[in-house]
Amino acid sequence: MSRLKDHAPSVLVAGISAAFGVALLRVTAVIGTAAAADSATSGETAGLVLGVVAAVFIVIAMYVAAIVTANTFSTILAGRTRTIALRRLLGSTASAERRAVAGEGLVVGVVGSLLGLAVGTAVAAGLTALAVALGHLPDLDYGVVDGSAALPVIAVALTTWLASWVGSRRVLDVTPMQALGGAQERTGAEAAGRGRRATALVLVLVGLGLVGLGVVLGLISPLGVLVGLIGGILSFTGLVTGSAWVMPPALRLVGRLFGGSAAARLAAENALRYPERSSRTTIGLVIGVTLITMFAVGTESLAQIIRAIDGGSGDLDAMLTTTVTVLSVLLGFSALIAAIGMVNNLFLSVLQRTRELGLLRALGFTAAQIRRMILAESAQLTLAALLVGVALGTFYGWAGAQALLGSVNGAPGLVLPGMPWPVLTALAAGSALLTWVASLAPSRRATRVSPIAALAVS
Repeated sequence: MSRLKDHAPSVLVAGISAAFGVALLRVTAVIGTAAAADSATSGETAGLVLGVVAAVFIVIAMYVAAIVTANTFSTILAGRTRTIALRRLLGSTASAERRAVAGEGLVVGVVGSLLGLAVGTAVAAGLTALAVALGHLPDLDYGVVDGSAALPVIAVALTTWLASWVGSRRVLDVTPMQALGGAQERTGAEAAGRGRRATALVLVLVGLGLVGLGVVLGLISPLGVLVGLIGGILSFTGLVTGSAWVMPPALRLVGRLFGGSAAARLAAENALRYPERSSRTTIGLVIGVTLITMFAVGTESLAQIIRAIDGGSGDLDAMLTTTVTVLSVLLGFSALIAAIGMVNNLFLSVLQRTRELGLLRALGFTAAQIRRMILAESAQLTLAALLVGVALGTFYGWAGAQALLGSVNGAPGLVLPGMPWPVLTALAAGSALLTWVASLAPSRRATRVSPIAALAVS
C-alpha cells in the first residue's frame, strides 16, 4: 500500500473522470425533469437525446483516462524494473508481479471513483441550485442523486483496473538477471516490435482508406459519415498503437526549433533516445487536442457548407457557435485529464533519471541549465502533441462534415476545412501554460539533488 503514493495523479485522473460522469448525468437528469414538467412527450425525447449525448462524452473522457492511466503505470514500472527483477530472482513469478500491479490499479480506481462521486454530486447540486435561483430552471424537486450516478463510478473503477493491467504488460519482459544490472528504458531500436508496427500500419492505411471512401460517398448520401466514422476509429487506433513510431518525427522537427544550446540539444536527444517514454508522455495530450480540434473544425466546416446552401444568410451561425463552445467545454475535461497525465509522466521520467542528471551536474551543468533543459523538453513534447493533434483533428473534423452534408442539395461539393481560430488560439495558449506547469515540479526535483547524492543512486 505504500506504493499508492506513486499513483496520486492516477487517483486524480480517476476522480475527474468519475466526477465529470456523475455531474453530467445528474445535470442531464435535472434538465430532463424540467422539460418533462412542460410536456411529457417532449420531455421524454429531450431526456433521451441528452442521455445519449452525455454517454458519448463520458465514454470519451474514460477512453482518454484509460490511456493516461495505462501510460502512467508503464512509466512507473519502467522505474521499478530492477526491483521487480530482484523479486523474480528470489522466486516471484511474472504473473504474480502483474497481479500485484493490477491490484494497485483497482485500489486507485475505487478510491478515485468514490472521490469523484462526492465531487460530481456536489457540483451538480450547486449548478442546479444556481440555475433555479437565476430563474433558468423551475423550482422543482430534482433530488440529490439517483441510481445512474453508480454507472460512471463503477465504469471508471473497472476502466482504471483494466488500464493498470494493460500498463503492467512490461512486467512480463522483466527477467531475474536484470537485478544484476541497471534498469534502462528501451531505446529507439527496441521500442516498437515489428508485429506492433505492422498492425499499426495496417490500421492506419485501412482507416484512412475508409475515411476517404466516406468523403466520396458523402457526395451521394449522408450515410457516408458512418463509413468515415469507422475509418476514423481504425486509423486513430493505429496511430495510438504505433505512437512510438509516429511521434519521433514530430519530436525531431520540433526539436530543431529550440536552437543549438547544450540544454536544447540534450532535451531533443532525451525525447528521441527513448521514443516509447516520449510517446507515453504525449499520446494522451494528442488525443485531447485531436478531439477538441475535430469538433471545432467539423462545426466550422458544417457552417461553411450550410452558409453556401442558404446563400450566405448566416442564420445558423449563432447556434453553431454555441454548439462548438459547449462541445469544447465538455471535451476540455478530456484535455484536462490528458494534461495531468503528461505532467505526471514528465515528473516520473525526471525522477527515474536522477543519476543522469547528477552526472550532468558533475560535468559542469548548472542548476539553471538543468531547469532550461527540462523546460525545453516539456515544450518540445507539448508542441509536438499540439501539432500532431491539430493536424489530425483538422482532417477528421473536415472529413466528418464533408461526409455528412456533402450530398445536400445546394452543397458546394468539396470545401476547404473551416478553421476555428479562437479555439486554436486557446489551444496554443493552454499548451504554453501546460509547458510551464509541467516543468515546475521536475525542475525543482532535479535541482534539489546534489551531484554526489544523485550519482550514488542505484
